[in-house]
Amino acid sequence: MPSRFDSLPQRRAIIDRRALADALAALEGTDPIALRGTATALLKAALDAGRAEIGRRLIEHPSRGLEIAAAQAFLVDQIVRLLHDFTTQRLYPAHNPTAAERLTIIAVGGYGRGEMAPYSDVDIGFLTPWKQTAWAERVIETMLYALWDLGLKVGHSSRSLDEMVRQAKADVTIRTALLEARYVWGDQTLYDEAAHRFKTEVQADTVRTFITEKLDERNARHKRMGDTRYAVEPNVKEAKGGLRDLHTLFWIGKYAYNVSEPGELVEAGLLSRAEYRQFNRAENFLWAVRCHLHSIARRAEDRLTFDMQTEIARRMRFADRPGKSKVERFMQYYFIQAKRVGDLTGVFLAHLDEKFAARGKRFGLPMLGRRSPRKLHGFTVDRGRLAIPADDFFQADPVRLIELFALADLHGMEVHPLTMRVAARDAKLVDDFRADPRANALFLDVLTSPRDPETVLRWMNEAGVFGRFIPDFGRVVAQMQFDMYHHYTVDEHTIRAIGLLSRIENKTLDEDHPLASAVFAQIVSRRALYVAVLLHDIAKGRGGDHSVLGAEVAHRLCPRFGLTEAETEAVAWLVRHHLLMSATAFKRDLSDFKTILDYAETVQSAERLRLLLLLTVVDIRAVGPGVWNSWKRQLLTALYESAEEVLRLGHKQKGREERIAAKQAALCEALGWDETRFATLLKRMPDPYWVAEPDEVLVQNARLIERAGTAQLSIDTRPDIARGATLVTVYAADHPGLFYRIAGAISLAGGNIIDARIHTTRDGMALDNFVVQDPVGAPFDDETQLKRLRNGIEDALAARGRLVDKLLAKPLSRPRASAFPIAPNVLIENKASNRFTVIEVNARDRPALLHQLAHALFDSKVTIHSAHVATYGERAVDTFYLTDLTGDKIASTTKLRGIERRLLTAAQGETLRTAA
Repeated sequence: MPSRFDSLPQRRAIIDRRALADALAALEGTDPIALRGTATALLKAALDAGRAEIGRRLIEHPSRGLEIAAAQAFLVDQIVRLLHDFTTQRLYPAHNPTAAERLTIIAVGGYGRGEMAPYSDVDIGFLTPWKQTAWAERVIETMLYALWDLGLKVGHSSRSLDEMVRQAKADVTIRTALLEARYVWGDQTLYDEAAHRFKTEVQADTVRTFITEKLDERNARHKRMGDTRYAVEPNVKEAKGGLRDLHTLFWIGKYAYNVSEPGELVEAGLLSRAEYRQFNRAENFLWAVRCHLHSIARRAEDRLTFDMQTEIARRMRFADRPGKSKVERFMQYYFIQAKRVGDLTGVFLAHLDEKFAARGKRFGLPMLGRRSPRKLHGFTVDRGRLAIPADDFFQADPVRLIELFALADLHGMEVHPLTMRVAARDAKLVDDFRADPRANALFLDVLTSPRDPETVLRWMNEAGVFGRFIPDFGRVVAQMQFDMYHHYTVDEHTIRAIGLLSRIENKTLDEDHPLASAVFAQIVSRRALYVAVLLHDIAKGRGGDHSVLGAEVAHRLCPRFGLTEAETEAVAWLVRHHLLMSATAFKRDLSDFKTILDYAETVQSAERLRLLLLLTVVDIRAVGPGVWNSWKRQLLTALYESAEEVLRLGHKQKGREERIAAKQAALCEALGWDETRFATLLKRMPDPYWVAEPDEVLVQNARLIERAGTAQLSIDTRPDIARGATLVTVYAADHPGLFYRIAGAISLAGGNIIDARIHTTRDGMALDNFVVQDPVGAPFDDETQLKRLRNGIEDALAARGRLVDKLLAKPLSRPRASAFPIAPNVLIENKASNRFTVIEVNARDRPALLHQLAHALFDSKVTIHSAHVATYGERAVDTFYLTDLTGDKIASTTKLRGIERRLLTAAQGETLRTAA
């Protein structure tokens, strides 16, 4: 029995095989089917009891991952052995067995390694010497039916030895599974023969091919899983830095060096003893997490979702600390282990390169590009990678720890993994030269490199040098942001943002960011911008406003980097206000000129405006895939251009009448209408309408009004792929409650409203423009959905059926949001606009939230002029521009308190109702 099982404490408490064997032997009867049923019931009871005991141990010792994984495999082993013996001795005994009537059972895959989570598949193989006999077929079939009856998910194969060899040669997946094959029960001699033939006929002379195939397989898996160790909802098994990466190292070591357990990788020279301890610690932790996942889900589950993170952090006894919750501390530890897996992989592959890689090729990462010299400032070059000539190279001159990465960037070279190992070991030397001007100049060269700063900074981070050189950055390494908005840890988000800024500067993202690309060429403070991107989130997790605290960090760090006083001030201002532009663009009405004036007053200069645009773009896009979209680009562009005009021409609004006249002239030209026909439209529309709507919306609205004629309701839907959203326009007879009914109908149809502008014509018609996306942030453009949306609006406005009943019946689409505590909040501002009272509501995002808030405002007897919806993962921020029923700002304190109370009630989801 493998040593891992030998070390299991109190194995008989998990399952007492001897007592069970006696109980099975005591069963009476001769009917195989009846006997199998009775035996299965006994084994099922034992399996359930064993699982319960293992579950108790997991709760009692929540961090013993490898022990729990071994206990699961041990339990299944005993069940399979008992079942085999009962089947071959009681149900179908072979009284005079021939040489062909031999059978051995092997465990493969994770079960073969002796590692299983509570609901892992049971991967077993049945081996026979030659073609299966009738007896072997009967035994295998009976055992499989019994295992299925036990509720186990069984992956199985039945092969002769020749078939095993042939299939293993042809398929790397089968070869990998058989590589981990472990004898469970049956004919031991047959197993030994199978193991010998695998080693001599399959494994021999195929090491290099196997390594290449497994690494290609690993790279494809990484790409499929997002190619990062730092996604905030990682897959514990398959993601980069997960268990499968450790398995891959072991497979390669086993195939190339015939090791039988991970500890033997040290003897093979592939890992040092310290690295093996890291390997074992990471594997133990990841197995613990995986076992908890299965235990909580009561099924096979490997994705560490937010709701699971909270429960596992509690189970594994992580505690809250000032500025950091237990779940954030748990996930930070998870990402540290994932990083260590990556470090071990690099070292491991470096050793394989020395022995197995073909000439001119290697198993590691590709070089960055250019041909490199043989020696660089005392560093050496090993097969295109930057290396060191001696183990004490960094100790002789610790600044070389920074110079290493500066040279890698300058010459487009990869750092040798063994050099990375030494750099990680010596990273503590950074403490002695942190203030050294030469070191800081080298670091600034890397950060502001015109080449590929993202890759080199990530290497510096992987080596632990980055966090040592900038201790404030070290505090956010592997720190997750526990929300559904951010996809990466803080350090990974920051490094990605720097990479995006570099790509914008190098004109490789012109199509996605035309304005940002054009603006970059105009900036003067290039160094300040890169440093601001580095520092914008550096104070997260400290328990205060990270923008304010980050600005303090900037004032302290920038002089050390060698930035001038003016550059330092620019960096500190950018960090302090790095959320200003997105908050203004996404939460405020950009057609209200006071919004632009207030924003321009804070920004104060055209250079700051340009810098803040670039910082905002890369900050949003680096949050994760799908967060950036063309609607956000349009809003940021509109804010930038309006603020730029104010800063250029002075804080005076270009004549309102002139702006309206210009828009009307452009509309007249676009429509091609005659003067009388166009004049009729002008008389109907109030001045605020012309200011609020962009030119293309004015055109669509005018054509809808003409088509509608005297109809009391007309609906238009226009998907705009370029902007990533759909314009839904409702032209209807105005009446109280119109807005909340439309909002409810759009929600019911599966649409998310991200912007809304409400207008009333001078002859009493409502013209409401809604900007709508589907739940994943794409245009709401499926024709079936659009038809359902139009029908839903018609039904809601005609009061056909109770809208509230339909909304209540609609299932929640985001149950994971419940993992996050969000206290609803209502902010009322009467100075943000000259004409409107502005109210901002923060609440947990959920279907029909806007409908409920709009209904609360309807109950408050106020008029909504525009609504702006921003979502940040699980959090929604809905902003309303309101007046009272006479068109004035709401000044009454009593009235405002009543509005606040109703909105809080709606935001908490305590009421969901509709008007009579």
